[in-house]
Amino acid sequence: MSSTIFEPGLNHFLVVSALLFSLGIMAVLSKRNVIMVLMGVELILNSANINLIAFSRFTELSLDGQMIGLFVIIIAAAEAAVALAIVLNVYNRFKTINLDEINLLKG
Repeated sequence: MSSTIFEPGLNHFLVVSALLFSLGIMAVLSKRNVIMVLMGVELILNSANINLIAFSRFTELSLDGQMIGLFVIIIAAAEAAVALAIVLNVYNRFKTINLDEINLLKG
């Protein structure tokens, strides 16, 4: 008996990335909670990272895609910190984080 090792190809990574992107778009468009919308944005950024790294691995892009992926991860971490600070300020002001109930942006 020969044992075969499954090696995922570019198409497998693209399918996973498309699924993550679809879930992220669905979360952004359908959720009313600010935290869930931010999680959807993070899913979208992670799907872009999977694409960048997969294309870097399976094409002749050398390390360019991986360096851009690292840059996107750093930007996503900074975005999450700023977004959570904004959510905390909105909660202190309106006592809710539901997007439907936050309709006043002026003081």
